[in-house]
Amino acid sequence: MSPSFFEIVQLSNGDYALRRIDDDSAPLVRISFSEEAREMMEDRELSVAKAMIAAGIEAVGNVAHDIDWDDDDAEIIDPQPTYTLH
Repeated sequence: MSPSFFEIVQLSNGDYALRRIDDDSAPLVRISFSEEAREMMEDRELSVAKAMIAAGIEAVGNVAHDIDWDDDDAEIIDPQPTYTLH
């Protein structure tokens, strides 16, 4: 499998997205800022989007290290969605 390269792009609606360079399908991640948030960031939305994506990638790496992939006794997952407020 060849390595994938990613890019951060601004979509026509103003959202930012992370996608594979060689793939025009749906983005892997999409970040949308409200008008109020855009005003507070004073034209630094791209920098904030980059930081958010970098933090997400780091978090995934940390979670992947914490998973015991060889655990045969997988817990039953509650089918009801849970939400975390940050």
